[in-house]
Amino acid sequence: MRRRSAVDANQSTIVSDLRKAGASVVDLSSVGGGTPDLLAGYRGVNYFLEVKDGDKFKSQRKLTPAQVEFHAAWRGQICVVETVDEALRAIGAVK
Repeated sequence: MRRRSAVDANQSTIVSDLRKAGASVVDLSSVGGGTPDLLAGYRGVNYFLEVKDGDKFKSQRKLTPAQVEFHAAWRGQICVVETVDEALRAIGAVK
């Protein structure tokens, strides 16, 4: 049985601010299997975002083995973000 994935404390703020910037956001954190936490659509482009909590110790922000495997196999982009600013830059909403 797969255990329920934990959602990082900063994820709801990142989702809210992405939406304020005009992005569509779908929370994928419950999908599992290393799938990134968020799918954001902005100006006709889709972005996978893996959210990590920058307030945690660096060792607690590492990708899980499943995430490493998913990232390696995925043929598109995936951005790992820790802050709202990083998420907005990842989708091109700010420079």
